[in-house]
Amino acid sequence: MKKRSSADIDQAVVNVWKRELGQLSTRNFARRFAASEDLVSRLEIHKKLEKHDGCVNTLSFNAGGDILVSVSDDLRVILWDWETGRDKLSFRSGHANNVFQANFMPFSDDRTIITCAADGEIRQAQILEGGEVKTILLGKHEESQVHKLAIEPGSAHIFYSCGEDGVVQHFDLRTRSATELFTCLCVDDFKGYRSYVPLNAIAIDPRNPNLFAVGGMDKFAQLYDIRKYKWDGSSDFGQPVCYFCPQHLIGNEDTGITGLSFSDQSELLVSYGDEFIYLFTQSMGLRNPPFPSSSFMVSMGSDTSKVEPGSIASSSSMDLDGKNAPRVYMGHRNCETVKGVSFFGPRCEYVTSGSDCGRIFIWKKRGGELIRVMEADKDVVNCTEPHPHTMALASSGIEYDIKIWTPKAIERATLPTNIGQVCLFHSVCIEIHILKNLLVAFDLMAWLDPVIYEIR
Repeated sequence: MKKRSSADIDQAVVNVWKRELGQLSTRNFARRFAASEDLVSRLEIHKKLEKHDGCVNTLSFNAGGDILVSVSDDLRVILWDWETGRDKLSFRSGHANNVFQANFMPFSDDRTIITCAADGEIRQAQILEGGEVKTILLGKHEESQVHKLAIEPGSAHIFYSCGEDGVVQHFDLRTRSATELFTCLCVDDFKGYRSYVPLNAIAIDPRNPNLFAVGGMDKFAQLYDIRKYKWDGSSDFGQPVCYFCPQHLIGNEDTGITGLSFSDQSELLVSYGDEFIYLFTQSMGLRNPPFPSSSFMVSMGSDTSKVEPGSIASSSSMDLDGKNAPRVYMGHRNCETVKGVSFFGPRCEYVTSGSDCGRIFIWKKRGGELIRVMEADKDVVNCTEPHPHTMALASSGIEYDIKIWTPKAIERATLPTNIGQVCLFHSVCIEIHILKNLLVAFDLMAWLDPVIYEIR
């Protein structure tokens, strides 16, 4: 990692001077300090939380930031006092298959948690006095896994779900009812495999909770406006307000969206499988269904066609049409699993994601510069969850533990130089390991032995 410039040091001194003179409020001073790149460079493991007996699929902090909730393939929900590393409560989720998401409902005194899972169910867990927990089935996506839930900002009752059946549902805890809003349709399914998009992600704009985006096994993130829906079913709600997609991916049938996140400034972060992460502003949305054309495609001689996942390159190589091109973040690998993506910092100054190589990647939001890479898992990191108030981060993946990162390192970390090669090698090793396990599971190793002997 490059040394801190004298300009950065000078600016820090100026900020202290302004605060002492009353020209910079204490809140703004604290925010500027909290967003310091120096703190990012000093992140290290504070605690390892160990109690799950399966892959930890998701993490979420409560509004106060003192409790972390986790769920796993072991079907359990655990509430942690993450600062001490102690579990406060552990209970069965009520699901019959891998649990993918868990969130505290706002204004519930941290006693209401909603969950979704591979069994297609959406459930509510109510923590009663004395620690007893009651789980209730709220709704279901038939024969479909449900990866994500999205809570309406500021609401104690409203949230949404999306499933691999392409359906988006609306929930109201006051009535414990589920309303099927629409089925997300493919924009340009030329191969004719399906008419709907299996959905992996949903996110609500915090500045305008009427707007929410969905994404899945398609290259378009689709933005919808709930105000266009009439509860008597008389309107055609299944039409997006606009679409988001990097121009060079339009017409590409080999990639899809694994993660979505809105910033406090209504910017939309989109993570693609076998590709990169892109940041869109609202002005970059395409109003009409975009179909491939020569003006949308990248020429084979461009820099973009030469960039592979796992490599490090300047974001300027993706600026296809000047100022209107999305910002790109690259260096990680997102090929093996469904990974999330998130903003980090008090004003979303950074972007963070896990990687197939078992590392956490952190970029500057402005400029797209990769500034930190952290060893976090022996296999794959799927989830990076930022603390709501401080520069702390929680991560989880294929391993059964949870890691809490805080900026307490004495020495600043340096950025590795061979990230692309290491990520690619690690990904190949994982694929070989999975293949070997499959052969063992189906007792094919014994069948292959005589074949190999005959070949010899």
